[in-house]
Amino acid sequence: MPKSTDSGHSTKLVILGRDGTINHYRDDHVKSPEELEPLPGALEAIARLNHAGWHTVMATNQAGIGRGLIDMAALNAVHTALNHMLAEKGGRLDAAFFCPHTPEEGCECRKPLPGLIRQIGERFGADLAQVHMVGASLRDLETARNAGCIPHLVKSDRLGGLDAAQLAALAAQVPGSQVHENLAAFAEHLIQHERRARATARGEALTPDTEAGDLH
Repeated sequence: MPKSTDSGHSTKLVILGRDGTINHYRDDHVKSPEELEPLPGALEAIARLNHAGWHTVMATNQAGIGRGLIDMAALNAVHTALNHMLAEKGGRLDAAFFCPHTPEEGCECRKPLPGLIRQIGERFGADLAQVHMVGASLRDLETARNAGCIPHLVKSDRLGGLDAAQLAALAAQVPGSQVHENLAAFAEHLIQHERRARATARGEALTPDTEAGDLH
């Protein structure tokens, strides 16, 4: 299990939403592997983060379980299929955390409440203030804020109908949120940001390559 290093640096951890972030969002829930459609470039983005040393964990509300629309076997089959797709791209999810409850059940783990994210922080020995959380809705941004994570929003398909001003207004509801075109753009930003930070720490001049991937 990944832990903080002896030097005091926290685990490099990215928490990802599922629907609209990794795969196409469905109003009727993803009920089987056949309904799981990865967004273009999303699996490759996760693999790229993994290769750069980032642990990736999925956090998702799955109220369909509480409503009886899907069961645990179906959810496990969907996530097993997702892991197989990722493996083909050289990537992986270190874990998948989910809330099975309906809003009416009043649990502590349903996003935007921070319970699920705190569970992840404890499991991976991570300082949540250093954890990047990526989602495709205002609720995901609110979850990141409530858990003390760094909030990121991806447009993908769930927000595809919003223009730049509408996206900015949405993100502004959670100060500090950063907006990216998709998961691939987020991965590029995070990796290049880390390279710039390392170069600065070493006192090196930034090259055009390390300037690529600035925030949108």
